[in-house]
Amino acid sequence: MLFDGVRVLDLSRMLAGPYGSMLLADLGAEVFKIEEPAGGDPMRSMGPPFLDGESAYFLAINRNKKSLTLDLERPEGREVFYDLVRVADVVWDNFRPGVMERLICDHETISQINEKIITCSLSAYGQEGPYRDWPAFDLALQAMGGAMSLTGEEGRPPLRMGLPMGDLAGGLFGALAVAGALYRRDRTGQGCQVDLSLLDCQVSLLTYFAQFFWADGRVPGPVGSGHPSVVPYQAFRTRDGHLAVAVFSEKFWVAFCRALGRLDLAADPRFDGNQRRVEHRAELLPILEALLAEKGTEEWLAVLRAEGVPVAPIQRVDQVLSDPQVRLRGMVADLEHPKLGRLPTLGVPIRPSGVSRPLAPPPALGEHTEGILTGLLGYPVERIRRLRDAKVI
Repeated sequence: MLFDGVRVLDLSRMLAGPYGSMLLADLGAEVFKIEEPAGGDPMRSMGPPFLDGESAYFLAINRNKKSLTLDLERPEGREVFYDLVRVADVVWDNFRPGVMERLICDHETISQINEKIITCSLSAYGQEGPYRDWPAFDLALQAMGGAMSLTGEEGRPPLRMGLPMGDLAGGLFGALAVAGALYRRDRTGQGCQVDLSLLDCQVSLLTYFAQFFWADGRVPGPVGSGHPSVVPYQAFRTRDGHLAVAVFSEKFWVAFCRALGRLDLAADPRFDGNQRRVEHRAELLPILEALLAEKGTEEWLAVLRAEGVPVAPIQRVDQVLSDPQVRLRGMVADLEHPKLGRLPTLGVPIRPSGVSRPLAPPPALGEHTEGILTGLLGYPVERIRRLRDAKVI
């Protein structure tokens, strides 16, 4: 796999950090999930729903990892951590700024132990600035980063995106940052520190919305399922459901009109070109809404696809997970859980040719502690017993 031979010490918890470290694990990294001996990652107890006492939240984002319990508040625990740093490539955390320094596990300290170490710290607002000490979760990040102001319908209250992109984007950017840092280290031999702000990640996702504002000074707002500069590009109600139509170029507009049996719309000067359709959105959309309401979703899908129009059904989660294309691509997979048996899980979207890796279940708390300390660090059994008796591990 892409990260074979890379060892990651994962101190993160909850969603953003564990999601990013799972991406690294899915691509072959050996990820050691370092957890507090008493309770571990709070996500282990988050729910409902639970499967025989196991949190579905935790199961979703912790596969392919190894769990090691370690109390970093104790000097003996930090000594174990330092030993792990000596043989690791990456230290990954999502503590608030200042916590790693208080634990004496910050980049400056551990880079004295391993000069090639890469550290990646995910935090809500970054390691500097007036907001650095503020707590935040996905909702606050979507609010602060502008996403909620763009989600929903005009004149209605702001909405949170259904997918927790305030958290997930941080994991994605973090995994990308680590990949880049590893590539740089291969060329230069130097480790580095990555300061990743989840708010920064949200701001970067504004992309064309920010550029639109700089271009014309208009503050973008919500447009429902539509698009501020493309028409028609939205969800439409059919006789028995909904579908999404994306007419992103003129060839699709003509094909769309042909499928509707209304080539006169393609010839109408009000709708000649996307700019004109955007200007006359209020006149065009009621016509299209009335036409599409005349037939059922499946009937329209067949007609529109036959004309090559980009169209899709609006699927529920259960429909997505049973979709034949999703299944064929391996995006629904199974793993064997020691407690739950056969457990469905999402597949890995990045699949380099010629390599594969069976999916391992999320670890039980501390499941791999002794194996790592003896097999990787060479600790004698007596030392491990003392650490366990002292509740350091």
